Amino acid sequence: MPAWSRRLHRYRFRSVWLLDAPPAVVYAVLERAEAYPRWWPQVREVDPVDDRSGTARFRSLLPYDLTVVASERVRDPGAGVLEIGMRGDLAGWARWTVVPGEGGTRAVFEQDVEVRKPLLRRFALLGRPVFLANHALMMRAGRRGLAAWLARG
Repeated sequence: MPAWSRRLHRYRFRSVWLLDAPPAVVYAVLERAEAYPRWWPQVREVDPVDDRSGTARFRSLLPYDLTVVASERVRDPGAGVLEIGMRGDLAGWARWTVVPGEGGTRAVFEQDVEVRKPLLRRFALLGRPVFLANHALMMRAGRRGLAAWLARG
């Protein structure tokens, strides 16, 4: 695949969530991926395959689903790191880094993926700004959902 094509279909994201809860509590919620649909509206389902992998389906504002198989790469509570590898409609990795922050926790979400879903690849050039906005909406909703979930105690 030519380098220009890889760049066109590749996305790198970084979001910082400041949360009013201790890092250990936030980490404990984030490591339970099967519970994400309870607090993150765009994570529609997570089905464990075994204790280190599962399938996940996402859908935000745009009318398409993304399905991935996620496999645990790093689970380090001491460092506050959770990382998965992904394959399917997205290929790459995603990582949470959970550390103490002002008033509670600073949770950093990073993702480096290549879109593999044919429909999204077809519209990559014209759709990129819309795809980026869609992701930003998803991340805002996730942060709000997690904050509300943590507030329930």
